Amino acid sequence: MADEPLVLGIETSCDETGVGIVRGHTLLADAVASSVDEHARFGGVVPEVASRAHLEAMVPTIRRALKDAGVSASDLDGIAVTAGPGLAGALLVGVSAAKAYAYALGKPLYGVNHLASHICVDQLEHGALPEPTMALLVSGGHSSLLLSSDITSDVRPLGATIDDAAGEAFDKIARVLNLGFPGGPVIDRYAKEGDPTAIAFPRGLTGPRDPAYDFSFSGLKTSVARWIEAKRAAGEDVPVRDVSASFQEAVVDVLTRKAVRACKDEGVDHLMIGGGVAANSRLRALAQERCEAGGIRLRVPRPKLCTDNGAMVAALGAEMVARDRAPSDWDLSADSSLPVTDPHVPGHSHDHDHVHEVSGKNLYS
Repeated sequence: MADEPLVLGIETSCDETGVGIVRGHTLLADAVASSVDEHARFGGVVPEVASRAHLEAMVPTIRRALKDAGVSASDLDGIAVTAGPGLAGALLVGVSAAKAYAYALGKPLYGVNHLASHICVDQLEHGALPEPTMALLVSGGHSSLLLSSDITSDVRPLGATIDDAAGEAFDKIARVLNLGFPGGPVIDRYAKEGDPTAIAFPRGLTGPRDPAYDFSFSGLKTSVARWIEAKRAAGEDVPVRDVSASFQEAVVDVLTRKAVRACKDEGVDHLMIGGGVAANSRLRALAQERCEAGGIRLRVPRPKLCTDNGAMVAALGAEMVARDRAPSDWDLSADSSLPVTDPHVPGHSHDHDHVHEVSGKNLYS
């Protein structure tokens, strides 16, 4: 094995089939096949459609990643795969593929956590994570504040969404505004031409007696929807740009305020932001402004690495190999509710030589 482990990562938790190849902290390939267009007409992700799309895209995407990286499958030091959380059927496609490749190659298998992977991907952009790291993860399914002293073994949740995650709220408001799916990018685009102070939308869970680090966007979503409905009922035009800007401001205000507070309370001088909503331009700008004011260093990966991708899974897998964490067993299964406190699903032994005893040779040509 080289000094820096060469790992292939497979991500299939939702509607992106992602395959990444990483050597240490260096990204060699990031191949993605998206099924988002197939879901757009339904206004959201359909699990069965996503699972079939992963099945069809898996082998071509792996081959493309190997070609882009300029390596052969036999060169790999391990195979990492998202074991959870996510859509059960979609996860099963990725886990099954990872097992097949690991078995055929005689390589160790690492089932890793989707949320921990979103944190670890920043190593491909800004180098080794500081320890501890404060992470704000914001995506379609998760809005979480996490504190990690070791990304391979210790991730502690400080707060999470108690209802709609930020990404879900973006999708739902975009749907009410008839802007299509997914909602995040289009609202971000309209908001740039709107006034963020035009409408005073509520900031959920920001009262003195509210949980300091938890998030709630359901009330905000309802408030925005009712405001839009009232305008339409009165026969008035809905100012889409001002609504987008004011709604977006309410979301990012709460996210950044709570994240900076957590850093100060925990004495952490770094904040990492990840997940699909981390690609939002206003979130990045406000986070930078508030972190600078608080003496906190902000780390946000480039937008392509914020959304679901195989590179983030490979990055965490490479860290598992580098730190000699136990590989997963062959009975690894998908866990749609895998807790973030489990960065990976270890097996019972470091010994993976039984792979060769079963297969006899490298089956992959």
